[in-house]
Amino acid sequence: MTTDDILARLTPIFRATFGDESLTLHPAMTARDVEGWDSAKMVTIILAVEEEFSIRMRSRDIDALRSVGDFVTLIGRLASASRPA
Repeated sequence: MTTDDILARLTPIFRATFGDESLTLHPAMTARDVEGWDSAKMVTIILAVEEEFSIRMRSRDIDALRSVGDFVTLIGRLASASRPA
């Protein structure tokens, strides 16, 4: 799964969470870049991401997330690890 593939699947999650259909994600984007991105929104995003990508994130992985790019990297790693060999 490529970065673009992951971003394409993340974008609707973020748009729905923040109620902003014009929101465009990029790897360097952080919570400071999105109005209303707080801990409650983060929980909503995490739950939606886990469902969308059929993955489970550990709390230490979640704690290390600092940007959308970190999300993409984590999703890519977890999704590839959960695929059958």
